[in-house]
Amino acid sequence: MTDVAPKIVAPAGIIPPDGATRLIPIIGDPIAQVKSPGGMTAALHARGVNAYVMPLHVGAAAFDACLDGLSLAQNVDAVVATVPHKFAAFRHAATATPRATLLGAANVLRRNQDGTWHADMIDGIAFAAALRGAGGEPAGRRALLVGAGGAGAAIALALLDEGVTMLAIHDADIARRDALLGRLAAHGAGRLTAGSSDPTGFDIIVNATPTGMRADDMSPVQTAHLTPAMTVGDVITVPEVTKLLAAARAVGCATSTGVDMFVAGRDLIVDFVLGR
Repeated sequence: MTDVAPKIVAPAGIIPPDGATRLIPIIGDPIAQVKSPGGMTAALHARGVNAYVMPLHVGAAAFDACLDGLSLAQNVDAVVATVPHKFAAFRHAATATPRATLLGAANVLRRNQDGTWHADMIDGIAFAAALRGAGGEPAGRRALLVGAGGAGAAIALALLDEGVTMLAIHDADIARRDALLGRLAAHGAGRLTAGSSDPTGFDIIVNATPTGMRADDMSPVQTAHLTPAMTVGDVITVPEVTKLLAAARAVGCATSTGVDMFVAGRDLIVDFVLGR
């Protein structure tokens, strides 16, 4: 009797990997919480593209070496960067979109024809789209943003572009907060201020920090001051309903989750990766 290798059958719509498969690593620390690998791979396959998005758990100290190594792999067409690598990813870009250049951060890189990297920052426009989907139209409203990291910077820019009348930015790292305020000063003249964890007086509340990923995390916002008229958004995907969002829903606030943001941004990232 002859041994026969089992036939591997891919799920409907999924292209089995082979020697022609293109690779798109998504790099983060931590990485287990990200939704991108399956969702983006499915979106690529739906367009007939033989590519897989693969998670890589890489710490900050090793990020530069990792990306330098990936640059040598000729079937790596793009890289997605998540926490905490968005500023580091931008430093590897030879060219970039205007928003990535203004922010000095990137969450996606694609190959230029000469093999260098071209950067964009999708987080902000993805979050704004998810917020609108939850009924939180930014135009004409006052917003409090907690977190001045890569995602927070992108969301700040998007909220200003969407027409908020006031944007207060709060971050435990005062220097990082002030650096973002300075970077956005000309773009949001008259609409920017330093904030706190107190949401009183705001219409839109945004958490753009990792606070809420762990079960023992405190809420990044003083939830006792939430009111039903507020719209509350969070960038965290796991858990999808953070303590902040649970408290907001208990009060009667409209909410937007990190998964909502991911869904809104998935096609935007795929379009960028494919150069469309």
